Amino acid sequence: MARFSFLALLAAVSASFVAAGPAQDPLQASVSDRWSWTQCGDPETDPLKVISIEISPDPPKPGEDLTVNVVGEAREKIEDGAYADVVVKVGAIKILQKEFDLCEEARNAHANISCPVEKGEHTVEHTVTLPKEIPPAPFKVHIDGWTVEDEPLVCVDIAIDFRKPRAGLW
Repeated sequence: MARFSFLALLAAVSASFVAAGPAQDPLQASVSDRWSWTQCGDPETDPLKVISIEISPDPPKPGEDLTVNVVGEAREKIEDGAYADVVVKVGAIKILQKEFDLCEEARNAHANISCPVEKGEHTVEHTVTLPKEIPPAPFKVHIDGWTVEDEPLVCVDIAIDFRKPRAGLW
């Protein structure tokens, strides 16, 4: 399970700490043929609106550093106790289902933001080293974020394909 913790970290960073800016349509944020994200909640009413998620390198590579940059808008103060339910699947097989305390994850990851998160614009960048053991498979991460009062906070789906691109048949 530890080898998949980078996906959980990506999920926690993506779900918990966001910033504002007039960027792409947050509902359809397909990024590349190797990974993408979509906001599955309501970007007009959710307390956190994801504007963009960028990763480097793109595509991510097992055994190398991965830098995640999340931008969005906190429409209300996010208090200690906010959490995210994260489900990670490889194909149709669920490999991780876990609840994460968002503020605790930020503290443990030494993120550049801490709770309480004030209303307004925020940008979070975090780098992790991906394990070499990541299997060459498509991963899907579903994140449901919740306030300390158990109200919807944010919903994000992330797809990352670690399979090697197929060579042309010609």
